[in-house]
Amino acid sequence: MTLSPVPATGVRRLTSTLYGYAFLEDFVLLYPVYALLFADTGLSVWQISSLFALWSVTGVVLEVPSGAWADASSRRLLLCLGPLLTAAGFALWTLLPSYGAFALGFVLWGAGGALTSGAREALVYDELDRLGAAGRYAHVMGRARAAGLVATMAATALAGPVLAHGGHTAVGAVSVLVCLLGAATATRFPEHRTPTAGHDGWTATLKAGLAVARSDRSVRGALLLVPAVTAVWGALDEYTPLLARDTGVSDALVPYLLLLIWAGATAGGLLAGAGERLGPRGLAVLLAGAAVALALGAGAGTPGGIALVAVAFGGFQAATVLADVRLQRRIDDTGRATLTSVAGLGTELATIAVYGGYAVLGTATGHGTAFAWCAVPYLVTALLVAAPVPARAGAARE
Repeated sequence: MTLSPVPATGVRRLTSTLYGYAFLEDFVLLYPVYALLFADTGLSVWQISSLFALWSVTGVVLEVPSGAWADASSRRLLLCLGPLLTAAGFALWTLLPSYGAFALGFVLWGAGGALTSGAREALVYDELDRLGAAGRYAHVMGRARAAGLVATMAATALAGPVLAHGGHTAVGAVSVLVCLLGAATATRFPEHRTPTAGHDGWTATLKAGLAVARSDRSVRGALLLVPAVTAVWGALDEYTPLLARDTGVSDALVPYLLLLIWAGATAGGLLAGAGERLGPRGLAVLLAGAAVALALGAGAGTPGGIALVAVAFGGFQAATVLADVRLQRRIDDTGRATLTSVAGLGTELATIAVYGGYAVLGTATGHGTAFAWCAVPYLVTALLVAAPVPARAGAARE
């Protein structure tokens, strides 16, 4: 009985560090205004688009190798290095605003994001498992995602006043400081695992993780579920301002409708812990219900319909956390970060495909109809999740 406070204290340290880290990761004032910085520097639309492409390519190239590195070394170290690389990129943008500095900054930012992707989920799951609290993973990660969304909303609210008073230099300086605070926060993460030893630890870990994905059907299913759940609504988030404006409201009211959508996604993250009790069919119902809400809300073309879109985003946020839970339960410590990064790579590639598909749909039909059509992949995913054969594969590790 005297040992019970120790795990509770360990869980509190882990979760408080995680929530602080997740908040600082998204509390970056540059996020809502960096496109303005690029334009004010004189970049063309083509140059700005090429920067976004470079950012995406960097993430795609480094996603899986960084996951293998996280399994072969200290995950806490990578969680420290990620924000430092991002801080260096933002410092370049602030001190030397030019196309070359922006390009290098995006490479650094993409590399920083790749280092933390997979490493954070793996570290949190393993530490919770060590403390006998792996069952709280969905609850904890849901709250972490909610903390990130709250940070995004707060950064959006503060970016305008800071930009007005100090210009892009002030916004950049605050963003660099936040990244440095994030790196400092990462040093508080507990880590009790032993990294893979030997000079070939990185390559051996990568090969072992990929071998598991090839040989274990349940792992493959969980890997595919993550991008299937995450990619579409993650891509649609970029188009929500256009959807909101198409409801007929003035541009001044668009941020308030976006705030409603973000609030829905935040609620979904907070409720993800309760959703962990859902079996495959429960998850399928959640996905189908969110898909219907998305189609009806976006198709309505009214401000009131945005409330249904918010409900849909809440459901997709919860489903995203639950898909991650299913993956973490099917893999072991040795390849956890590697396979989580494989799922991240799948999400990145699927998101790029969604961008392309949306460009065609949005141009041909308008934003409301395009959003409604994007509900279809979720209905298909719901049917596949509810199917008995895939759901039972690897059931012993549920």
